[in-house]
Amino acid sequence: MRVRLGVNVDHVATLRQARRTPYPDPAEAALAAERAGADQITVHLREDRRHIQDRDLEVLRKVVTTVLNLEMAATQEMVRVALEHRPDTVTLVPERRQELTTEGGLDVASQKDQLKSLIKLLRDAEIRVSLFIDPDLDQVRASHKLAVEAVELNTGRYAETRSEGARKEELDRIENAAKMAKKLGIEVAAGHGLHYHNVEALLAVTEITELNIGHSIVARAVLDGFDRAVRDMRALMAPSR
Repeated sequence: MRVRLGVNVDHVATLRQARRTPYPDPAEAALAAERAGADQITVHLREDRRHIQDRDLEVLRKVVTTVLNLEMAATQEMVRVALEHRPDTVTLVPERRQELTTEGGLDVASQKDQLKSLIKLLRDAEIRVSLFIDPDLDQVRASHKLAVEAVELNTGRYAETRSEGARKEELDRIENAAKMAKKLGIEVAAGHGLHYHNVEALLAVTEITELNIGHSIVARAVLDGFDRAVRDMRALMAPSR
């Protein structure tokens, strides 16, 4: 089965915002990614607007021809934005203003009531909802209780660990969480910290149907071009299971 590739273009906007120029344009990057084989475009519209801007989301909604996945905090403000622009999927993520990037998954169980009301608003608008969670069985169970269509398993610890033993342990956690999610009827994506040298092991987890990858592709694209960067990642994911 072919695993879908979601390309996150946030850091194209990071480069643009560093100088407050009109370029590089995340929408152009998204189109290049789609031409090269991306199955989905992912952006994180953060509350502090440090990279992706509201205008980017507006343009992306018009030009993306695959699937537009909006990562966002679980707040009323961000739900209002989602209802205005109607991405295909919303992935609810934890967010702290002082973090460099998303750290850890949502604690779904402790935010059940808040998440339930926000998820209802999104689903009533026919927007698919996913939750970004750590590969923890309790978080999978809590997500199932909220009747979401999908979860995205946080691969950050897997990506950051240095030893083979620890990496195997994290991969086992991901696989166990993925198996439980699939058994409960939840589609499984994975992402965070994935790059050209650690992505292949996740393809053996057959329950994972989608990988979301951003920073490493954008970093490769700076030197090799977006087309080459996406095609190289797509090639790594091409062999069938």
